[in-house]
Amino acid sequence: MIQLKLFIELIRLKKPIGYMLLFWPCAWGLTIAYDFNKNVIEYIFILNLFFLGAVLMRSAGCIVNDIFDKDFDSKVFRTKNRPVASGKISIKVAIIYSLILCFLALIILLNFNNLTIILAIGSMPLAFSYPLMKRYTYWPQLFLGITFNYGIILGWTAVKEEIEIIPLILYFGAIFWTLGYDSIYGYQDIRDDEIIGLKSTSIKFKKNPKNFLTLCYSIFFTILILTGILLNYNIFYFIGLIFVFFQLFYYQLKKINVESSEDCLKKFKSNNFLGLLVFFILIIGKI
Repeated sequence: MIQLKLFIELIRLKKPIGYMLLFWPCAWGLTIAYDFNKNVIEYIFILNLFFLGAVLMRSAGCIVNDIFDKDFDSKVFRTKNRPVASGKISIKVAIIYSLILCFLALIILLNFNNLTIILAIGSMPLAFSYPLMKRYTYWPQLFLGITFNYGIILGWTAVKEEIEIIPLILYFGAIFWTLGYDSIYGYQDIRDDEIIGLKSTSIKFKKNPKNFLTLCYSIFFTILILTGILLNYNIFYFIGLIFVFFQLFYYQLKKINVESSEDCLKKFKSNNFLGLLVFFILIIGKI
């Protein structure tokens, strides 16, 4: 029972924000590609596959991150009690857990077409090298954005079995969404990160955080508009974008207090609702 609790803590299962932020881009890509005149059951089935895959891969990613960051996590107040950093779970056991999760994710992946399988496997180096980026560059959030939003392309190819320009455009915009929300997340640990020598966009743009965040969200929002135009979406999609605008620019940017760890975490978590909101308007835009 104790090991089960430690495993759940290790993979952050009680913190769904991580796997939901990985899942929403998959759902977006699938939605813009799917023909809803066909059997909706197939859409729901594929959506569930992506959800399970997101949970498994994010869980494996958390373990790899904790192994790489073991020494750093032990020096940061927020992370010092994580199972690997605190020594409650050994690195050997953590690696075994990670391999099991990756194997289960592979079983899920084999349900897709060949192109999607190849593209997903090709993204693995990105997924497992991300934790190292904060040691060498101020742009680890960029690598996270490239990794986390890759699901847009996979969602598209799962249906279309080919890559087109529209999912690539949405993918580009979503990278800036991640740049924004993960920079907000990074402000929780900015003081500790500076002391131990880690890098992030939170640190790089700490003097003008709102300017950087506004740029990121502006690019993302512009791409959402462009996506709707390219897909010839109906008026309800663009009305829905008004709510997206207020969530990004009013609730998150205008009201954020980067000096408050609690507020940064709250604003970061609100991106789960933003992901759901975009998912919803992508659907109604096609109906």
